[in-house]
Amino acid sequence: MSPRRSDPLIRPTLIDIGARLMSEEGPRALSTRRLAAEAGCSTMAVYTHFGGMSGLVREMVHEGFARLQVHFSHVLDTSDPVADMALLGRAYRYNAHRNPHLYSIMFGTSTHAGFSLTEEDRQYGRYTLAKVVHTAHRCITDGRFSTDDPELVAHHMWTALHGLVTLELGHYLIPPYDPDTCFESQLVNLMTSAGDSRAAASGSVAASLLRLVGEVEDVNGDARAEGAARP
Repeated sequence: MSPRRSDPLIRPTLIDIGARLMSEEGPRALSTRRLAAEAGCSTMAVYTHFGGMSGLVREMVHEGFARLQVHFSHVLDTSDPVADMALLGRAYRYNAHRNPHLYSIMFGTSTHAGFSLTEEDRQYGRYTLAKVVHTAHRCITDGRFSTDDPELVAHHMWTALHGLVTLELGHYLIPPYDPDTCFESQLVNLMTSAGDSRAAASGSVAASLLRLVGEVEDVNGDARAEGAARP
């Protein structure tokens, strides 16, 4: 019986353990023996599920974006597209907090000896931007954003919030400019830079905060289940 049949959660477990080891102890900590010991499985499981260590690291990248996509998918379209855009930003931050070890690997900031991200790997996660582009287009159509390029808006949102979240996870943001203060201000500034009025942007950002718990709770569990089901 294969490891996956005997334990359907061994695949995401190996991914999570591997990402944690790389993040906390460096690439040298990642070995089949160490993974097997911490996961409670045989070393063969790494080869069965990933074809080897390089395949495992690549799957960490894919899994990181898969979990982000699950969080994005829980943000539903409403009559306030700017609040929806702000909630996507909150989902991005929430995912990083729930999966900090994967977050560093999916963007290539942590690598394993003998493995480096290919150009295809680096562009793999771009599919997650589709929801952001869609929401930006709605903001433009509703007259909230003045720009005519929804993809550029999506890239502005991504690059600005990625930088902030990366600094937050690195514990660089301290009072009085703590992560929450900077994040809330950044959301409003991003909406106004796209053309929204400050008053309207502030109202939509505040509304998105009220929706946060209801729309993203338990999605990390959904993401883990999806990871276990993938071949």
